[in-house]
Amino acid sequence: AAAMLRCLSSFLCFWALRLPLVPLGSGAASPRGLDVASYRERVRAMFYHAYEHYLESAFPYDELRPLTCDGQDTWGSFSLTLIDALDTLLILGNVSEFQRVVSVLQEGVDFDIDVNASVFETNIRVVGGLLSAHLLSKKAGIAVEAGWPCSGPLLRMAEEAARKLLPAFQTPTGMPYGTVNLLHGVNPGETSVTCTAGIGTFIVEFATLSHLTGDPVFEDVARKALKALWKNRSDIGLVGNHIDVITAKWVAQDAGIGAGVDSYFEYLVKGAILLQDKELMSMFLEYNKAIKNYTKFDDWYLWVQMYKGTVSMPVFQSLEAYWPGLQSLIGDVDNAMRTFLNYYTVWKQFGGLPEFYNIPQGYTVDKREGYPLRPELIESAMYLYRATRDPTLLELGRDAVESIEKISKVDCGFATIKDLRDHRLDNRMESFFLAETVKYLYLLFDPDNFIHNDGSAFDVVITPYGECVLDAGGYVFNTEAHPIDPAALHCCRKRKEEQWEVEDLLREFYSLKKNKKFPLKRASDHGEGESAKDSDASSEKGGEKRSSKKTPHSLLSCPSQSFNSKLAVLGQVFLDNT
Repeated sequence: AAAMLRCLSSFLCFWALRLPLVPLGSGAASPRGLDVASYRERVRAMFYHAYEHYLESAFPYDELRPLTCDGQDTWGSFSLTLIDALDTLLILGNVSEFQRVVSVLQEGVDFDIDVNASVFETNIRVVGGLLSAHLLSKKAGIAVEAGWPCSGPLLRMAEEAARKLLPAFQTPTGMPYGTVNLLHGVNPGETSVTCTAGIGTFIVEFATLSHLTGDPVFEDVARKALKALWKNRSDIGLVGNHIDVITAKWVAQDAGIGAGVDSYFEYLVKGAILLQDKELMSMFLEYNKAIKNYTKFDDWYLWVQMYKGTVSMPVFQSLEAYWPGLQSLIGDVDNAMRTFLNYYTVWKQFGGLPEFYNIPQGYTVDKREGYPLRPELIESAMYLYRATRDPTLLELGRDAVESIEKISKVDCGFATIKDLRDHRLDNRMESFFLAETVKYLYLLFDPDNFIHNDGSAFDVVITPYGECVLDAGGYVFNTEAHPIDPAALHCCRKRKEEQWEVEDLLREFYSLKKNKKFPLKRASDHGEGESAKDSDASSEKGGEKRSSKKTPHSLLSCPSQSFNSKLAVLGQVFLDNT
């Protein structure tokens, strides 16, 4: 048991099995002269400078326009920045504002609107943000309803938003359209070409929804889309950038780890961690071999032709900077650090990461010189610092704070940097600045944050399905940096033979006083475990029939779980070969 609890000291559970972790705590090593607490407070001030000006000048629009101090709708008219910033508020410790925003969102957000919305962006920002906030509600002091985390207003909102996306998945291949109308479904003239990431970035949010609500449709469509991409990889093991979701023909055949592909690989790893799914991990590891064989050169990753492996674009894209963090999650820390240091040299050269960087020339690419305050390099620094405690990673955090404050801070927030060469600004502050960039910076400088919980603290809740351990750590971030507690996925449904109807539980409870027994009625199956038919049917062996006997559950006791299930409740992932 002690060893199991020590395993919780990892930042992410899968990681713990592969990395020797340096002890975490406030006395961490830091570069000489770098005051970690001071930078943490500067990041907090950055957040509130942006957040308060969004509320004053832009709400209820999706995003703040910081140069003109007004707002605009960008991804669907959801008050998107408010949803994206919600869990960041709690990570910064602002419980009262978290509670206020939850009330505002419940009253003001409506998904039954005639708006064309990005399926990908709505999933990662809206569905992901609402799921994360739902799972953090109790920690934030909200009086959760009976049955939480298997029910709740934010969960219902997330489910409603996700159902609006389901029509996009109704294609011959199971790969979704990129855009859907929230009122009418897929428009008749909608393009059937979708980027790879727009197909393969659903398993984290949709599987979480399925496990919490009991409806398997979300996880089913996400898995079908993932497998369709896997099925259509090239003979050398690579996937392209854009594919026709009707014909499964690759339209853009550039293969790499960056824009248009990135979060597909990320979700194979994080889906494997979240769901303890060896198939997803094996898919990623096969891709990883091909990526190393064909795209990796001197710890940089280039773009190649997906069928031939020949170099098509010798560029580094800022979105690729997530890759070292992803490598750390599978234990490949040495390679991760070498690639991170390459990317860090680009940051030092410009004070940010240009969208495209020509590696042979060592300079920006024409019309791709901007930096929209993206989080990816900071994200990788946060992951790697948890693994190595290398002070170089804190230096990146310091440089990011200094650069962003010096270049992009304006009276009404922080503006996208249009050109890193002359520091011209653009009139936009994307919601991911508060959802991701500020959050990862804060977590880099806050080693004692609850997100970094080592398992020494946790909460036990009673659900209609039994006792459940939550908030023990091991959070899995979606690609918009919304943390999902993996233990929650085991709170709301069991295998069929281990489920009860809520009514029967209540009946059993009251029967204790009356000394009466009632038969336990099994709930309907939602796609996990054996079916009732399989469970109840007689089996034949050697020409004889044997009836399978059931042992009745004791009153109000949790049914016994397998060894893996017990570990899963603690948010851990143990593979058979570890």
